[in-house]
Amino acid sequence: MLHLAQVQKKGYLGKAGLRLLASQRSENVWAVNTDKEVVLSSEANVYNENMLVLVEISGTHQILNIQDAKDWVLEIIQQYLLNGVSPAFLQQETERAEQWRQSLTLQSQELNRRALELEARREQIQALEEDLKREKDTYRNKRDERGEPLNP
Repeated sequence: MLHLAQVQKKGYLGKAGLRLLASQRSENVWAVNTDKEVVLSSEANVYNENMLVLVEISGTHQILNIQDAKDWVLEIIQQYLLNGVSPAFLQQETERAEQWRQSLTLQSQELNRRALELEARREQIQALEEDLKREKDTYRNKRDERGEPLNP
């Protein structure tokens, strides 16, 4: 898993600490680490203290790769911030998407309500048709009992 880390001063057994600041969850999704986890690494000794690095760590907490994060940070700035994608813009887009989601939810609820009303009306019509059929049958039976001729 790829992490953004900050190099800390040399510590135990001549190994530098890598304070994991964020972890990559998917291609463009990162999560900030709140637990301040530090990984010791002799490979990080070549980097200056407080420098930001990208570090790839295996599932067994072995460091697979470390590289300077400068180019990565500049690429993010170039891709997003130079094109007007600022945190404020992202917040506005998030709010707009939330409003859209709420609107769709309301529309969906309204459609469901209408569908239920239509179903209730359909059931009422079926009940009325059945009542009419029963009345018609009752009328025919009474007429047949009295021996009245059929009316065209």
